[in-house]
Amino acid sequence: MPAFTGPSGSFDDFLARLLQAQGAGRQIDVSRLLTRRAASILASAVERAREHGHQDVDALHLLQATVAHPQVAEAIRASGADVGAIERAAEERLPAETEATDAPQVLTASAQRVLRDAYQVARANGASYIDPEHLLFALLLAQDTVAGRILDANGVTQESLGRAMAEAQRAQAEGREPRTASSANPESTTPTLDEFGIDLTARAEAGEIDPVIGRSDEIAQTIEILARRTKNNPVLIGEAGVGKTAIVEGLAQAIVAGDVPPQLEGKRVIALDMTAMVAGTRYRGDFEERIGKAMDEIAANRDGLVVFIDELHTILGAGGGEGGMDAANILKPRLARGDLHMIGATTLAEYRRIEKDAALTRRFQSVHVAEPSVEDAVAILQGIRSAYEEHHAVRYTDEALRAAVDLSHRYVTDRFLPDKAIDLVDQAGARLRLRLGRAIDVTALQAELATLEADKNGAIAREDYEEASRIRDRIQAVQAELAGETPIARTTQAVVDAPQIAEVVSRATGIPASSLGDDDRQRLARLGDELHERVVGQDDAVEAVARAIRRSRSGLGDESRPIGSFLFLGPTGVGKTELAKTLAASLFGDESAMVRFDMSEFGERHTVSRLIGAPPGYVGYDEAGQLTERIRRRPYSVVLLDEIEKAHPDVLTLLLQVLEDGRLTDGQGRTVDFRNAVVIMTSNLGSETLASRSGAMGFVAHGGSGFSEEELRARVMGRLREAMRPELINRIDDIVLFRALEREQLQTIVRMLLAQTSARLARQGIRTDVDDAAVAWLAEHGYEPELGARPLRRLIQREVDDRIADLLVAGAVADGGAVAVTVEADALAAAVAEPGHVEDARIAA
Repeated sequence: MPAFTGPSGSFDDFLARLLQAQGAGRQIDVSRLLTRRAASILASAVERAREHGHQDVDALHLLQATVAHPQVAEAIRASGADVGAIERAAEERLPAETEATDAPQVLTASAQRVLRDAYQVARANGASYIDPEHLLFALLLAQDTVAGRILDANGVTQESLGRAMAEAQRAQAEGREPRTASSANPESTTPTLDEFGIDLTARAEAGEIDPVIGRSDEIAQTIEILARRTKNNPVLIGEAGVGKTAIVEGLAQAIVAGDVPPQLEGKRVIALDMTAMVAGTRYRGDFEERIGKAMDEIAANRDGLVVFIDELHTILGAGGGEGGMDAANILKPRLARGDLHMIGATTLAEYRRIEKDAALTRRFQSVHVAEPSVEDAVAILQGIRSAYEEHHAVRYTDEALRAAVDLSHRYVTDRFLPDKAIDLVDQAGARLRLRLGRAIDVTALQAELATLEADKNGAIAREDYEEASRIRDRIQAVQAELAGETPIARTTQAVVDAPQIAEVVSRATGIPASSLGDDDRQRLARLGDELHERVVGQDDAVEAVARAIRRSRSGLGDESRPIGSFLFLGPTGVGKTELAKTLAASLFGDESAMVRFDMSEFGERHTVSRLIGAPPGYVGYDEAGQLTERIRRRPYSVVLLDEIEKAHPDVLTLLLQVLEDGRLTDGQGRTVDFRNAVVIMTSNLGSETLASRSGAMGFVAHGGSGFSEEELRARVMGRLREAMRPELINRIDDIVLFRALEREQLQTIVRMLLAQTSARLARQGIRTDVDDAAVAWLAEHGYEPELGARPLRRLIQREVDDRIADLLVAGAVADGGAVAVTVEADALAAAVAEPGHVEDARIAA
């Protein structure tokens, strides 16, 4: 027996203390090992023994008390046994009554063993506490006792009881009532279906199914197939979340409402749980016997029954272990004879598995369920709004429902309507309710009130009036809370609006919430200014990019293509990569939203697999592609393909469908959405043309004669057409030429780089002063025609940062001080600055 590691030591220690306490007439807290329900059974057994004048509490007393518990009685009925017969047999086998005694009762050895076995059963089922069902199972195991033999004689078996217990646990986890024989019609002709299925028509009649909006065509097509003489088994095929199950629920509602042809009037629609059918079948033949009974019941009630199997592909291989037949092979002959009226539902990908079995496929007629339109999805949300308002105790505005559909349709691209919109509505309601505080749960308060009343009565009976007074105060507080709870208060205190839906989308996708609402218009209006602040000397390029982004985000762009696709042409070091970084920060709130690839690494044909993943059968098939996986994980990115001209032509071919259709299929057959990405390619093609115009690559030469604007673009485009395929060039939104930098613009870049150094020093409380002469000196000495503006960063690190670092290490400057950077004798110098003068402790170049 496994050792108990709870707060009260081993189970044997607990039992010993229980017996010792009983012998001394004292109380012991059994709640640490027994649930409240099991403890009440034990107390009831002791009381029954006392009433009969028995000093020994035997297993028979435990059986009487256990069977009398409603939860146990339900499990016994579910196993097919008669509770009344068990109770009568136990009463008959009790020893003769004697005069009631007040002497303390003692557990017999058999009763002690039942408790030990019950604890063992509880631990075997993953529980730390003994529940009533565990007591019943332990009594059934005790076949050497009268109690065990009574249960066995009345048809209670380990298999039937275990199945009933498993169903009760599953029902509790799912928050529904267990499917039991007592809950069904005692004269039902479908006991197996009642046990392993859910009657959708009964749920529809009870109003437990959400209204089905739209889907009238699919429901009508399903009814037409069901009304056929042969091959009258529809299978609903569609992506996950489009509403396949809802169509069957809509059919059940139509049957209840009488809105069906005469052939379907009065029929029951039962959803068969294949997982429950397989559960508990340990030996070969168990599953076949169980599903055979279900099929016999379906055939016997063919004129009044329609069976629905969700996730139809699960019948392939279900129950086929250890050489047994799976569900599909059991169903096929019955489907061929027309004994069954069945509806299936599965996804497109999983239906391919079914299609491999031609004999099974031809028994079903396909009904394709497409994703609903945006307007239909809004209508669906409006139809189920009240259920979510009641659950979360919030109110949803019409704008919130519209935003849930629009934003999920635009930004949640890997899932389908209406499921993804419903998830946004559900999560927004839960988030708001939790943010405002715990919602008042009337049912829970009423249950707490009943418990408190019982505790108060118990305290009074024990003459513990202090405890009773404390409980009375709590009862008054709960009653006051219930009195203040009104339906109006629950619905008006919290309102879910469109901005809150946008916040949920933002958290799920990583897009700033401001980009999803009305603030996005203001941000787009300022986009050009934000780009100009960090990209110097490229006014035409910045404006071209800003125009394209504004056009796409304002709804005028093609929604089937990326937000924008650009080819940046120009010399190195003029701001192409910097513009891509700035665009990522402006659109998606963070520079890390830029996905960068050096295309010189993809110069070989086989490197295509590195971007999209290897095809089946090749090494690395189970590894995702670098490009597709990063975009699949974060679709809202700037994709920077650096030096695109160095990539292999087969790699460039991949870009055709990305730029035209906004999607790319990876090596595992998954479609990756690029519609929310910005694709930027950079190239140095035509740099020699720009150099001939400028006199020096990357910089404008003073007084140099160059080409006109039209001639320059024509020469660069001619060079581009020689290196890239025309179909790729034709799919790019804009080809942007980056101009050579002028010396004045270099000084602006120097100031921007120095501002970064100043910001780092400011965090240490040190001020930095850089005069204009130092800026001009850095711009002059950082001039390298072949490298553009990139050498400026290295020059500032060497001439400015290193010198200030020496001052800091030497202790010459500290918090509250200042550093001055100047030029003396054509050399840069950094010194400690004091108010009014500069110290002699100077480090010169």
